[in-house]
Amino acid sequence: MSDNPFVGAWTYRSLLNIPAIDTDFDDLEFGRGTLIIKVAPMEQLVGTIGGPGWSLALKGARSYGNPMHARFQGTGKVNGEPWAYDYTGYLVPVWPNGVDQVPAIVGSVIRTIPHSAGPGQTAPAGEVASFYAVKSA
Repeated sequence: MSDNPFVGAWTYRSLLNIPAIDTDFDDLEFGRGTLIIKVAPMEQLVGTIGGPGWSLALKGARSYGNPMHARFQGTGKVNGEPWAYDYTGYLVPVWPNGVDQVPAIVGSVIRTIPHSAGPGQTAPAGEVASFYAVKSA
């Protein structure tokens, strides 16, 4: 058992920051996967994020506060190509009158380097999205 509330498995989803309210929800998807945060020395964050066909190693830091904060980078090779994403997230505080509240991290993600996105397409560096992750284990 860890006193680090970030440790565990999380269901991760990220959404494009498109302000048009009539945008179909399916068109907002930036990414999804499983975020695994492992036990690490004080103030460090290590783990993985991934899904079918991809996995990135996470390395970063966490800090106490209200709310608690984590900042980390995910790096790895996907289909032989380097990928890198940076994340900053906050642990949602427990609501005093919350019912069945599941721990959640909310934050922002940026694609740090470009990578291919299918035949003849490139996912550009610098694209920013919002994310949330809910604890699954």
